[in-house]
Amino acid sequence: MIKPLLLALALSATGAHAMVIGGKIVDQTGTGEFEILDPTTGFTVGSDNFDSCNLFAFDEDQNIVLSEPIRVDIGPNSGMIAQGTEVASHYVFFDSVNGTHFGYVDFDAPILGVAAFQDTMGATDFLANTDVFYIGEELRGLENGDRAWIDPDNPDRLWVSWAGSSPGDYIRVFTARSVGAAMM
Repeated sequence: MIKPLLLALALSATGAHAMVIGGKIVDQTGTGEFEILDPTTGFTVGSDNFDSCNLFAFDEDQNIVLSEPIRVDIGPNSGMIAQGTEVASHYVFFDSVNGTHFGYVDFDAPILGVAAFQDTMGATDFLANTDVFYIGEELRGLENGDRAWIDPDNPDRLWVSWAGSSPGDYIRVFTARSVGAAMM
């Protein structure tokens, strides 16, 4: 019952940007918080341009039927999301100067997989389609010791345990068809 209420609140609070519906930093060094960014504002993400203790997320392209399979590093589908699957793409990152955090991001649909390293992120850039300018692409992904995983009891929740430094930690999350995007 809580999820439909959260979705309705997210839709009313953010208009068209309801696919990432929330998140929280549970423990960290620093004073950051979770923040959903609006990709229509045209910001730059990548190489140390945020320098914040916040955990950020924003929506990329939504409800796209894959014309070919995509490889993922984390997920229940044996490292692949099949051709013909309808996916919504989201970007999650932590760009601190020097800090660590443990937290989560909630989506409005089950997570199908996560691109967590440079090669899988580069191969899925065609799913970005935002007004965001991506820089430092060769340094995207997770660093040694960083972890991201799908909650085994809640497939709409991604947990992260990251230590941020230059240039930060960046991943792309693929969910099933987004109910929020379909309502637009």
